[in-house]
Amino acid sequence: MKNRKLKNSELDRINPKEYKASEKTPLIIILDNIRSLNNIGSVFRTADAFLIKKIYLCGITAQPPHKDIQKTALGATDSVDWEYAENIMEVVSKLQNEGVFIASIEQAELAVNLNDFSVQKELTYAIIFGNEVKGVQQKVVTESDAVIEIPQFGTKHSLNISVSVGVVVWDLFVKLSKIDRL
Repeated sequence: MKNRKLKNSELDRINPKEYKASEKTPLIIILDNIRSLNNIGSVFRTADAFLIKKIYLCGITAQPPHKDIQKTALGATDSVDWEYAENIMEVVSKLQNEGVFIASIEQAELAVNLNDFSVQKELTYAIIFGNEVKGVQQKVVTESDAVIEIPQFGTKHSLNISVSVGVVVWDLFVKLSKIDRL
């Protein structure tokens, strides 16, 4: 028997109202000073796929509705909870006061490789992704509870932000699922 590609109508996906009512993955995405509207839309789509709790858009990061965000988000801006905050440090401080574990995704001296990063059952995690050129701001890295680095083995020094989000979210989603949170 040959494998048959499924039609969208066969995928049994939830609608935005059901999404809003669903139990969320204890994971928050923070985008700081992201320039590309297509990257922002892609992050919304990834967040929707893995039932992410919330996205914070900080600094110069554009906000929905915008046609270039919508082009890649494909409606995920209607399902995923999001909030704009001009100052990322206020978001970091607020979340830490709520007991959220803050992790910058960056290359730093004391960074933990993503494959070595372990999660705890009782925590909610916020992962910060920075500007496409400059990365996560040093002051944010300094205030983070951890810095996580995606291991890379080729000649390039970084991945596209939307790819980085996909890699990290998938890894943490799997780790959090294995501890029976979902």
